[in-house]
Amino acid sequence: MEINSKIFKAYDIRGIYPEELNDEAAYLIGRAFARKAGAKRITVGSDMRLSGPAIKKALIHGITDEGVDVKDIGLVPIDAIYFCVGKQRDEAGIMITASHNPKEYNGFKAVYKDIKPADSLELLEEVNNLPASPAGGPKETSEIKGEVFVEDIIAPYINHILTFVDVDKIKPFKVVIDAGNGMAGKIMPFLTESLPLNVIPLNFKVDGSFPAHPSNPLLPESQKEACETVIKEKADFGIIMDGDTDRLIFIDEKGVVIAADMTLLLLAKLFLEREPGAGIVYNIICSKAVPEFIKEWGGRPLLSKVGYTNIVPMMREQKGIMGGELSSHYSFRDNGYSDSGFIAFVILLQLLSNHNQPLSEIVKPFQKYAKSPELNFKVEDKTAVIERVKEKYSDGKQTFLDGISVDYKDWWFNVRPSNTEPLLRLTIEADTQEMLDEKIKELTKIITK
Repeated sequence: MEINSKIFKAYDIRGIYPEELNDEAAYLIGRAFARKAGAKRITVGSDMRLSGPAIKKALIHGITDEGVDVKDIGLVPIDAIYFCVGKQRDEAGIMITASHNPKEYNGFKAVYKDIKPADSLELLEEVNNLPASPAGGPKETSEIKGEVFVEDIIAPYINHILTFVDVDKIKPFKVVIDAGNGMAGKIMPFLTESLPLNVIPLNFKVDGSFPAHPSNPLLPESQKEACETVIKEKADFGIIMDGDTDRLIFIDEKGVVIAADMTLLLLAKLFLEREPGAGIVYNIICSKAVPEFIKEWGGRPLLSKVGYTNIVPMMREQKGIMGGELSSHYSFRDNGYSDSGFIAFVILLQLLSNHNQPLSEIVKPFQKYAKSPELNFKVEDKTAVIERVKEKYSDGKQTFLDGISVDYKDWWFNVRPSNTEPLLRLTIEADTQEMLDEKIKELTKIITK
């Protein structure tokens, strides 16, 4: 059997179904993961994507052909897998999901014991090592086949989420929740029945064709309905979640989307009130307000390269209590260092309940600087352009953790290459909007000349 190696990314597997990722590939991945995990039983869950049932059947077939049992937890959000492996001490888990990608995609996120992410490139190597029959298909399956056990883990999973807050102190907020036709539509009713909220639900029907809007909550077209509804309903705030619920964005009572680095500060504020001196991980393109406030609150700011897969190892190594980045992933030490949109949601409820201010007022002091969104430039010779930038801004403080960052007294920028595309990504922050506009023009000219 042939398998498309391009679907194997650094820490997940993702591709268009069935052109790039098909049932045969899912079967082989199931066998390879069972071998690499070395587990007696593997937990399997899936989100609402239309290709999920077929891929799940093939994946489970591959796992059980290796003589490994499967704990099937059904349609769940991604952090339900983390809960099973982290809190219920399951030996390994694999989630069928393509996160925020469009409907034609599907994929896998796999973790070993203690929620250690599986390296997808190692899984590819294991797939290629599977013994093949003369016809090209894998052989030498286990004589004893694994069994499949179906288990409903929703109740203990919800209880785990609620351990992050004092439910009795949550105030009766009016909240717009846009599930985006994803797994939040299934889980939120279970979670909110324990909370004193007036929920205005949007797109709670679980539907892998995503009829309401794209699954990526960072896109403007995904934000429009929720922002307008917050204003119309005079809600206290709103949230939008992606398909497998590992990403979410917050909307204040004025219908304004809060930037993810500002959201990180909101969450960090509560954690540092609880645990002074704790470490908070942020990435290199977050606002410089992030480390400033973390220090002011007595915490340890821990700087990471861009990418969720860099946040988690930094948290583990430096014993951080939480971490986050501009992709709207938020990870928590007490969630096995893994991310969870639902935990971020309840933490915000606790913060708002503790501070008698609207969300826009709480976040306002954090918004000290003018910051650009990430700007992308198509560049053929990325190394040459970075060298040009390095030479032009040699009078600034230069660091090379992720691309090149240059700091000045009243502004800074980062230019980093995309790992997968011929793109350079530029982020700039300045003390004033006027300076920001000026520096965007200046750097754009240097990068594109």
